[in-house]
Amino acid sequence: MKKEILLIDTDRRKLIVPGDTETTLSFCIEHWLSVAESSIKKHGNFAVALSGGSTPHAIYQNLSKPVSIKRIDWSKVFLFWSDERPVPPEHPESNFFMAMQAGLAKLPIPSSQIFRMHAEKEIEKSAREYEKTIQRVLHGRPFDLMMLGMGEDGHTASLFPETEGLSTKDRLIIANFVPQKKSWRMTVTFDCINSSENIVVYILGKNKQEMLLKIFKPDEKSRLLPAQAIGTKAHPALWIADDAAAELLRK
Repeated sequence: MKKEILLIDTDRRKLIVPGDTETTLSFCIEHWLSVAESSIKKHGNFAVALSGGSTPHAIYQNLSKPVSIKRIDWSKVFLFWSDERPVPPEHPESNFFMAMQAGLAKLPIPSSQIFRMHAEKEIEKSAREYEKTIQRVLHGRPFDLMMLGMGEDGHTASLFPETEGLSTKDRLIIANFVPQKKSWRMTVTFDCINSSENIVVYILGKNKQEMLLKIFKPDEKSRLLPAQAIGTKAHPALWIADDAAAELLRK
């Protein structure tokens, strides 16, 4: 029997724990498809900012299955990305490459509606161009779905702790230098994330237990983590965690 547990509900975020990893992944896929269906019905298309990571990889694989393909008019889907590494599109570390290889390349989405981040060269210039592309394609409308994850250091997208991108205002896309990685990344900003109609954060696996606890039950002396800035009263974030990730919170 499916056990959907609303573990935490505040004005900025909700944490749902559907069950084990398999059950939780099924919930994530159904949520993605439901948002796509409702967006197309509401205004004629669906614009999503895709994420990297193992859970999105599994979602993309499932979206390419016949049962999922039949549910959506894929000609009305617009694919963007929430962040990217400074690598070419065929590089194994590219979030674009991962998403397309996982299954999105099989979907009948017009190539003119797939917008990868060109982060491999002139990243600051490319970030501004990507921002202009978003504004041109969406006509100022926010994303229908912002897909996010959370690293074990509390980062989300490529907004890492103690980086300049955390405080950027009035931008949708930026080039953010990450000293921890000794590398630049292209990423959405918090303004972009928190203006999205639907914000979802996928948290699966035992290795996310401690950080998830810090996010939702922070110690008074703990520093503010990037992932804690996700969600607003106007656009609360939906956090989806499996049993393993939520174990410490339940205790």
